[in-house]
Amino acid sequence: MSLLNLENVTLRFGGLTAVDRLSFSVEKGEVFAIVGPNGAGKSTVFNLISRFYDPAEGSITFDGHDLLKSKPSGVAAYGVARTFQNIELFEHATVLQNLLVGRHRHRRSNLVSEIFFTPAVRKQEIQNRHYVEEIIDFLDLQPYRDKMIAGLPYGVRKVVEVGRALATDPKLLLLDEPASGLSVEETTDMRWWIDDIRRQMGITVLMVEHDMGLVSGVSDRVLAMADGAELALGTPQQVQSHPAVIEAYLGASA
Repeated sequence: MSLLNLENVTLRFGGLTAVDRLSFSVEKGEVFAIVGPNGAGKSTVFNLISRFYDPAEGSITFDGHDLLKSKPSGVAAYGVARTFQNIELFEHATVLQNLLVGRHRHRRSNLVSEIFFTPAVRKQEIQNRHYVEEIIDFLDLQPYRDKMIAGLPYGVRKVVEVGRALATDPKLLLLDEPASGLSVEETTDMRWWIDDIRRQMGITVLMVEHDMGLVSGVSDRVLAMADGAELALGTPQQVQSHPAVIEAYLGASA
């Protein structure tokens, strides 16, 4: 059974169809990319999976769970984490503190035990700190560990947001344009991290991305979209050479 499955999903905003009868599945352990021109509906698909939007039609299931019956917090509890096109971090907190926020879904304490800092709470805090420190090492964030987000370069912030998503210990990681705004060197680093996230951490990755070099380098399969619908689905090479994809990017004359 596929880890994630969308079946005939449709989303409308008034008279505009943002996603049009879209169906695809993501298998456990793969890197799956969604590509397409601006306005194709790529990030809208992420918002549907994250339960920010309710589809007019269709079904979305994850690891055997019907996501359409869940709230956004329930999606995270099932093991889905995401990043955003516009970085969403706590500007006046440190890198370490931002990553610790990602451990929130694993908290098992209550207000009283937190106030008295019981042995169980202390053990939980130590475990969370160890987990986050491993992510800091994994993403080479040691030089920035105790620095405020507000003073960090854009590229480092992007990596921190990936780290916070990883801190939730997800089964599926949604990366919304991870290479956006990055330099060539930073994009290369992101490519290796995505590959390591899949291979070393065993996390399935669903990615929206415009950088076809990154897409080709890490993806097992690619879905190309335009006007909210599927254009092509296959390997990166198959999708890039598909006539409908070439037309959508370059025009009919190409």
